[in-house]
Amino acid sequence: MSHFQTVKRVPGDPILGLMDAYRADRNPAKLDLGVGVYKDAQGLTPIPRAVKLAEQRLLQSETSKSYIGGHGDPLFGRLLSELVLGANNPLLTERAGATQTPGGTGALRLCADFIAQCLPGRGIWLSDPTWPIHESIFAAAGLRVGHYPYVGADNALNVEAMIAALTHVPKGDVVLLHACCHNPTGFDLAPRDWKRVLEVVKARELLPLIDFAYQGFGDGLEQDAFAVRLFAAELPELLITSSCSKNFGLYRERTGALIVCAEHAEKLQDVRSQLAFIARNLWSTPPAHGAAVVASILHDDELKALWIDELNSMRERIASLRNGLVEALQPHGLSERFTHIAQQRGMFSYTGLSPTQVQRLRDEFSVYMVGSGRANVAGLDAQRMDQLASAIARVCG
Repeated sequence: MSHFQTVKRVPGDPILGLMDAYRADRNPAKLDLGVGVYKDAQGLTPIPRAVKLAEQRLLQSETSKSYIGGHGDPLFGRLLSELVLGANNPLLTERAGATQTPGGTGALRLCADFIAQCLPGRGIWLSDPTWPIHESIFAAAGLRVGHYPYVGADNALNVEAMIAALTHVPKGDVVLLHACCHNPTGFDLAPRDWKRVLEVVKARELLPLIDFAYQGFGDGLEQDAFAVRLFAAELPELLITSSCSKNFGLYRERTGALIVCAEHAEKLQDVRSQLAFIARNLWSTPPAHGAAVVASILHDDELKALWIDELNSMRERIASLRNGLVEALQPHGLSERFTHIAQQRGMFSYTGLSPTQVQRLRDEFSVYMVGSGRANVAGLDAQRMDQLASAIARVCG
């Protein structure tokens, strides 16, 4: 008898598959624009100096490897909540609390199971398009998944269509919103757009889930928190998933949190009790190292200042790469067609390239990006911008 006889093979993750194909490519001029990690001018994903210094201090001061509890490191939770909501936000005293998770993805899964188990019958609404794992995580939790328009076939942000769709979402449902650096498109809502979305959320009595994975990569730490803080100030209840992967460079340490804002302290404790129960059945307690690094940095003025400088440099480099690509496309008569790349924010860009053009870039020029045309701008090489522009011109001709 074969116990595994009926087990079928499923397709691998397309982005991880893209990583494997890139590694196997022997072309020395290959370019990886697929995997969503920050890269420096040498094509490496660096460890920020602030992180290395924090780790050195932890190596000397850490006295135990014991569990850190269902909600994780309390200092990490408090400091990350201050970073997200603002250090002087009155909600922090009794209406907001963080549950540490294995990365932003863990926060999303914890949130999905919380909705499924504690808010039965609620559907969740995702932008079209969105980060692919949003689709699978919420479906795996058994939630009814719907979509609202975000970027249309013309590769432009369509705020009017988004607002119109949200006005028809069933009352009480959950709507997932990207705080900044929208993954995968790079198109962000302006402050005036966020205020319009907030009014719809109020009118439809929706529960917002704001995915905040790229704080500091858009316009700055404070500026990127605009939507989160606006909604927290105007609404009694809010869910926020926060990730430290990108802005602290802690990709493999899996460091994140689900921050809950509740109407009053008693209800916050009710929710947190449920989150601890659900987390117990998912991962028991979260990993400690990444959270300890983040807490060490945010708790020390010198390390925090160094980290902010490094984060600013990363953001400025990405903006420079965006502008550089558009400029490199100008001699080919394509700068106007791709001008949106310079206007987008964060690491990702919906380039507007078709799946066929993406495949040609890979086959003919060893340029790797996701089939939808989403490119990781942080993977661009400033020294080979003309080479990439020429390749794009060839496949667009």
